[in-house]
Amino acid sequence: MAMSEAFLQVQCAGLPRLYHFDPCFLNPKSMLSFKSELSCQKNRSSTHRKYSNGSRILRKCTSVLALRGLDGNAHGKTGHSNKLDSMRCKCQQAESLSWTSTSERKPMSLQLNSTEIAPNVPDLKPEKEGFAASIHGQGSIKKSLIEEEAWDLLRSSIVYYCGKPVGTIAANDPSSTSILNYDQVFIRDFIPSGIAFLLKGEYDIVRNFILYTLQLQSWEKTMDCYSPGQGLMPASFKVRTVPLDGDDSATEEVLDPDFGEAAIGRVAPVDSGLWWIILLRAYGKCSGDLSVQERVDVQTGMKMILKLCLADGFDMFPTSLVTDGSCMIDRRMGIHGHPLEIQALFYSALLCAREMLAPEDGSADLLRAINNRLVALSFHIREYYWIDLKKTNEIYRYATEEYSYDAVNKFNIYPDQIPPWLVDFLPSKGGYLIGNLQPAHMDFRFFSLGNLWSIVSSLATVDQSHAILDLIEAKWGDLVAEMPFKIAYPALEGQEWKIITGSDPKNTPWSYHNGGSWPTLLWQLTVACIKMNRPEIAEKAIKLAERRISRDKWPEYYDTKRARFIGKQSRLFQTWSIAGYLVSKLLLANPSGAKMLVNEEDPELVNALISANPRRKRVRKAFKQPFIV
Repeated sequence: MAMSEAFLQVQCAGLPRLYHFDPCFLNPKSMLSFKSELSCQKNRSSTHRKYSNGSRILRKCTSVLALRGLDGNAHGKTGHSNKLDSMRCKCQQAESLSWTSTSERKPMSLQLNSTEIAPNVPDLKPEKEGFAASIHGQGSIKKSLIEEEAWDLLRSSIVYYCGKPVGTIAANDPSSTSILNYDQVFIRDFIPSGIAFLLKGEYDIVRNFILYTLQLQSWEKTMDCYSPGQGLMPASFKVRTVPLDGDDSATEEVLDPDFGEAAIGRVAPVDSGLWWIILLRAYGKCSGDLSVQERVDVQTGMKMILKLCLADGFDMFPTSLVTDGSCMIDRRMGIHGHPLEIQALFYSALLCAREMLAPEDGSADLLRAINNRLVALSFHIREYYWIDLKKTNEIYRYATEEYSYDAVNKFNIYPDQIPPWLVDFLPSKGGYLIGNLQPAHMDFRFFSLGNLWSIVSSLATVDQSHAILDLIEAKWGDLVAEMPFKIAYPALEGQEWKIITGSDPKNTPWSYHNGGSWPTLLWQLTVACIKMNRPEIAEKAIKLAERRISRDKWPEYYDTKRARFIGKQSRLFQTWSIAGYLVSKLLLANPSGAKMLVNEEDPELVNALISANPRRKRVRKAFKQPFIV
C-alpha cells in the first residue's frame, strides 16, 4: 500500500501548534476543515494526501479547507465563503467517512466542487452476532446496587462530539478544584470503558472512538520545532467549543489532541497506538463487524503504528526502547529502557495486527517483520526477564566481565544487584517477569500490568503464567491487601526514591505509581485469571474491592502499604476505576467474552522459536574476498 510523504518547511519560534478539524467531515454533506492556531510563523507547502487504493494524502492549508456538499454550497469558513446559516452539525454515523474497505478494492475520490462521494460503510450488524448476545441470552441477571451505580457513573462520563459518543473523560470529580487534564478522553483510560460497552452490546461509542482517534493520528505534531514520526497516536483529546473565524456569534466543536506537548514531562505516549490496535481487534471480535478493520484508512493507520514500532535503531535487543513515563506509569519512575509493560502490549499488538492486516502485496514485508519480531521478542522475555528462586540463585552465582559469544551472563549483571527484599518476596512456588532489563541492570520490581498482560497475550509461557498467578496468591497481603491491585512492588524509598524519581512529591513511597493500589487493574487481573482457568482469584479480589470502592467514591488509587487510605491526590469518580470493576463483573458472568482480548499461543510461532534456536553458538559465515589486497 503506497503512501505519499508530506514534506514541511517549518520556521518557528519554539511554540507548539494546535490543530482542529470540524466534526462534520464525517458526513459527506458537510465540510472537512483543518484549522491552525499558530503561535509562531510557519511556511508550509500545500500537500495533498489522496485516499485512493490505500494512499493517504492530507491537504494542509494555512486557514480552512472546505468541501462542497451534495447541495453544491460551500460548507466552512474561507476567506471568500459565505457565512454559515447555522453551525448545528448534521453529522451521520462515523462510518460515513468517505473511505472504502479493503475488501471492496475500488478507487475512491475525495473531491472539491463535486458531488462524487464514496459509498458509506454499511451499518453494523445486529448485536446478536457478537459476544454480547450470549450475555443477553443467558437471561436477566439481577444487578447489585454497586453495579447500577457504576453504570450510571460510566454513562455520565461519556463525551459527545457533534451529537455522537466518542469516549469517556478520565474523571468526573465534583469536589476537585483543579481539573488539570482529567476532563479529557485518554486512549489508555478509555480501554476498560470501551470493553465494558462492547460486553454490554453498545458498539457505537467504541466504533466512533476508533475512527475519530485515527483521524487525530494524521495531524502534524510539533514541539520546539521538532515533529515525531508518523503513526503516533495522541495520549488524549478534548472536545472544545470555539468561535468561528470572523464570526463571534457562531461556534463549532473541535477536537484538540495532546501528543505529549502539554503533558507533564512532555513525554509522547508509546502505549496509545498499541492499545488502539488491541481495542480494534476486540471491537471486531465482539461486534461481529469486521468492516471497520478492513477499511483502507484503518489499515493504513495500523500500518503506520507498526512501522513506527518496528523501525530499525541502534538497539541490539528485540524489545522496544522507550523513555521514562511513556505508558500508564507516566511520571519518572526509573522505567526508561525496555519496561515490561510496553513489551507485553507490543507483543499483543503485533499478534492482533497480524490477524487483522489485509492480505496484499504491500503487507508481505510487514508481516514478515512482525513474525521475525514475535519470535525474537518472545524468546528474549521468557528467557531473560523471568525470575524465580532457581533463577535468582543462578544470578547470585554469576561470573562477570565475560567477553565471549557464549557468555552465560550476557548482560553482565552483578550479583550484588539482587535486592534484600527479593529473597523474602519470592515464594517456593511461583515467579514473575522483572520490570526491565538493560546492560548491567535488572529492575527486579514486580509491575502488575506487564505481568498480567504477558499472561493475556501469551508472551509468558503456560507454566510461567501459572507461576505468576501462584505468586499473586502467595503474596496476596503484599500485592492486594485491602484493595486490589499494587501497580508496582515494592515502593522506592529513602535515597533510592530521591535519585530515581527526582524526589517526586506525587510518587512518594506507597503512593500513586510508587507502590500505590489501582482498582482499574482488576479487569486485567480478571482476563488473566479467566484465560488460565483460575477465576476464583479474580472473584476474591472483586469481593474485596466491593467492600469499600463505592463508599470511597471510586478513587483513582489508594495509598499506604496495605492500601488503607484513599490516595492523597487521588481523583474521585475515576472513570477507569468504575469501568475496570464493571468489566470484571461482566467477564466473570460470561467468561467467553474474554476471547476478544486473549491471544492464544501460536503453534507456528512456537515451532519457529524452536527451529530458530536462539541459543545456538555464533558461527562466522564464510567470506569470499571480492577484492585484491
